Amino acid sequence: MSSVDQKLSAEEVMLSRHSVRKYERGVTIPEAELNDILSLAASAPSSWNLQHWRFLVVTDQAIKERLLPVTFNQQQTVDASVVVVVLGDLQANLAAAAVYEKAAPEIRDMMIGQINGAYENNPQLARDEAIRNGSLGAMQLMLAAKAKGYDTVPMGGYDKDALIKELNIPDRYVPVMIIPIGKAAASGRPTERLPLEHQVIRESF
Repeated sequence: MSSVDQKLSAEEVMLSRHSVRKYERGVTIPEAELNDILSLAASAPSSWNLQHWRFLVVTDQAIKERLLPVTFNQQQTVDASVVVVVLGDLQANLAAAAVYEKAAPEIRDMMIGQINGAYENNPQLARDEAIRNGSLGAMQLMLAAKAKGYDTVPMGGYDKDALIKELNIPDRYVPVMIIPIGKAAASGRPTERLPLEHQVIRESF
């Protein structure tokens, strides 16, 4: 369906989202529509509301071509309208002052102290939070794109070091995944789901 058709319900968005690897080349997502998708993605929840994700948005075809070998020649890298590199912020605690700027002084000071204490005393936490919250942003990005009539595929198959070098990604950010967005040239294949009783543990093991 196109972005001008009737809106899908949340349930329809989740159930109709499939990983698409074949895209119509040459389709441009209007800037306003792309910004809507990114804004919806950025409404995802995050630890301490630090919004750890950064969306590195690539629309330039020449840059996408340079990313092709980085993604081990996966064709969706160059055929999709947009390639979004989802990054996690390893120094997300630095955003705390802005996030809590309007809070009451005692709340602001308490939260900033708690956040900085957690980051300074546990280096592994920064990476865990960057990936955990970056993943929340990534999932919401895929759902937002589907709600607007576009398809996506989450990509974990890429050369991390080459990606960092090619896009000049600062040490502050860790790549979480790459998400091409565009119009499907072939439908994504529905995948088998394990039965609910296999996936759900109630109360305790």
